Amino acid sequence: MPAASNSEYAIEVRNLDAHYGERQILKNISLDIRHGEIMVIMGGSGSGKSTLLRHLLGLNTPTRGSITLLDKDITKSSEREIFDLRKKMGVAFQDGALFGSMTVEENVILPLFEHTRLDENTMRIMGRMKLEVVNLAGFEHLRPSELSGGMIKRTALARAIVMDPRLLFFDEPSAGLDPVAAVELDELILRLREVMNITIVVVTHELESAFKIADRITVLDQGVILMTDTVDAVRNSDNPRIQSLLNRLPRDDAIDADEYMERLTGI
Repeated sequence: MPAASNSEYAIEVRNLDAHYGERQILKNISLDIRHGEIMVIMGGSGSGKSTLLRHLLGLNTPTRGSITLLDKDITKSSEREIFDLRKKMGVAFQDGALFGSMTVEENVILPLFEHTRLDENTMRIMGRMKLEVVNLAGFEHLRPSELSGGMIKRTALARAIVMDPRLLFFDEPSAGLDPVAAVELDELILRLREVMNITIVVVTHELESAFKIADRITVLDQGVILMTDTVDAVRNSDNPRIQSLLNRLPRDDAIDADEYMERLTGI
């Protein structure tokens, strides 16, 4: 069970701005994610969802605002404090990010080698327990090149949970998977939350997956939060941008003539 927290929220974001150079990507983002909640962050390409994820992981420094994870404001924390906090976090990357020279088991237990002083036999037992959780028992001696896309995703997930994190982040978990494998991964995410009682943040553009697993959904558009609410509330929103996203309609943005000429001429 997670340790007691001083806040009802596992993640608190306040007035977050983010830039790449002079270009502003995130604009005044404020967001609360409860302990044990599955929060899905969705939006179209260029909406800022991947940038928000990088800030939540402490990989990027915001221009303005604060990000508090498990009662620790990472915008005011030292590198050592953030390093220690990351031991309580698991990340499953979009492409798996597995090491091709390692077996499935070696990939899964790598965080234990890096961050604990457990004996190797104990680490292997812990790794195989997590492989059981993601339905990969018996595949520990294979290498990533011998795995299907769904198996790669599940191996990456086993590695992400091997240290029993309190926060789990997914980047496009269903990307590149066939429908059956995508549904199986969704079911696995739901089971993990139930069994491990962890807070899960999922960045995705897959609507079917988002609607199935989310407790709440945050919709981003052009660096701004349009809405954070339940699945039903998002589905029934009368916001035209949200409906365009849900119904896969092209945006019909009005073009400002002066702004257009400025972009062309650089003046």
